[in-house]
Amino acid sequence: MRALWLAEGGEFVPPGAGDFNLPPIFLGITKPMLLVVLSVVIIALFFVMASRRLSVVPSRFTFVAESVYDFGRNNIARELIGSKEFRPYVPLIVTMFSFVLVNNIFGLIPVIQFPTFSHIGFPLALSLLVVYPLWHYIGIRRHGFAGHIKNQLVPPGVPKPVLVLLVPVEAFVKFFMNPLTHAIRVFAAMFAGHLILIVFTLAGQYLLLEASGPLKPVSLVSWAFAIAMTFVEALIQVLQAYIFALLAANYISAALSTDH
Repeated sequence: MRALWLAEGGEFVPPGAGDFNLPPIFLGITKPMLLVVLSVVIIALFFVMASRRLSVVPSRFTFVAESVYDFGRNNIARELIGSKEFRPYVPLIVTMFSFVLVNNIFGLIPVIQFPTFSHIGFPLALSLLVVYPLWHYIGIRRHGFAGHIKNQLVPPGVPKPVLVLLVPVEAFVKFFMNPLTHAIRVFAAMFAGHLILIVFTLAGQYLLLEASGPLKPVSLVSWAFAIAMTFVEALIQVLQAYIFALLAANYISAALSTDH
């Protein structure tokens, strides 16, 4: 991104959505595309290296990997899907949590400084091409096609006259809004958080270099806000990875269950 947002006359022009559209590096490949591939390599190497030398007393590196796995296994998959049926879905939940987390944290790493999921296409692809096909597959395998659709659209105990109004609403929410909001949650958080960091950082640079003498010290205030927001953004990045994996586990649980 540009170092300074300056209009003619030296006025500050804040960054906007257009600044997230990074130009191709080569052959149409953009920085976010490379970061997605890099995240897969990082996650694979992380777990492979951590599992190579297992021992009764794990090293710090192995302990971190085990903590990530244990968190995805017990705090997400087991809690949401249930202790009887969660095991087949643990690799998916742990991988999804790790994948979203690494791509979010890219926004705070020097030089990289770009959260991949601030591009809507990536979380939308993960939602529409992984989570929701799996949701339907699990539900149809468990209940049959008709049973799965009924299970999702017809809540138990609802009077039949009410179903005339309720079923279309449930269909709209389950088959359109849920996939969309699943992706938008992490996208909106990453986009807004990164934009806020850029605004405070560049505003401080502008005040220091372009503002009149009395306003130059205010640049320190702007940078202080940028530092504070960096810690907040780190917390949000972890939280959004957790929420994304949590919702995926919840949808799997809904597909397996009979009553909702």
